[in-house]
Amino acid sequence: MSEISAPPIPHTPFPLPGTIAFIGGGNMARSLVGGLIARGVAPQALRVAEPVAALRDALASDFGVQVFDTANAAVEGAGLWLLAVKPQVMRKVCDDLSAAACAQQPLVVSIAAGITAGQLQRWLGPGTAVIRAMPNTPALLGAGVTGLYATAQVDPGGRELAEGLLASAGRTVWIEDEALMDAVTAVSGSGPAYVFLLAEAMEAAAREQGLSGDAARTLVLHTLLGASRMLTESDATPAELRRRVTSPNGTTHAAIEAFQSGGFEALVGNAIRAASERGRQLSAAND
Repeated sequence: MSEISAPPIPHTPFPLPGTIAFIGGGNMARSLVGGLIARGVAPQALRVAEPVAALRDALASDFGVQVFDTANAAVEGAGLWLLAVKPQVMRKVCDDLSAAACAQQPLVVSIAAGITAGQLQRWLGPGTAVIRAMPNTPALLGAGVTGLYATAQVDPGGRELAEGLLASAGRTVWIEDEALMDAVTAVSGSGPAYVFLLAEAMEAAAREQGLSGDAARTLVLHTLLGASRMLTESDATPAELRRRVTSPNGTTHAAIEAFQSGGFEALVGNAIRAASERGRQLSAAND
């Protein structure tokens, strides 16, 4: 069983028009399954294909969903397929499902980084209605954000359904130009790791200043938590919030000057560009 469980938070009811098949039963699929059930979806309406027996058993035991060891068995009768497999195996999975996709004409939602809608349509069938989704790891706590892109074959009902599904993991944002999905991946998909790196560096610096490991960790983690709440619960911009806590010639001012003299903003921009480019490379590698 995964160490990360579904978020125990209240959700608005989710109007499920049929059955959902999850292809892949890892942490992200598990989070969405738990979120849907928390919103009133019957476990019998959710089908999960997962080749690892231990993960299948955990899903069946924890949520009561139907589990299968093959994708074709899971998608039978399902109107929505959520593809939650690794990018490097996506083409093989889609090739195996292409006949079923042609026969059933499902709505397909993919959460694989770097796999384009065009690739999915070539592998599944040119008329397939495809939505690309890029959630991030805080979705495992119900606190994520997901960028969504829909092909022309997706009708308004399909967009509403996909948005409701991913809302189980947090906020959603529609992106109308698929080329910008690499930027979504770079900003929010990879973004939690940037925050973790900052926390790691701050903890190390705190210990270097003489604080104990426990004190350093508590101070850093709750500083980041509090700052995140201020960002999300205030109408002020990040720049304005920064100005409010930066007194002229004070301690914060000294730290901000040190960041900026080291090219902090340019470094962040370079990191986002590097992640975006890697997303484009992943797409080309799987074509």
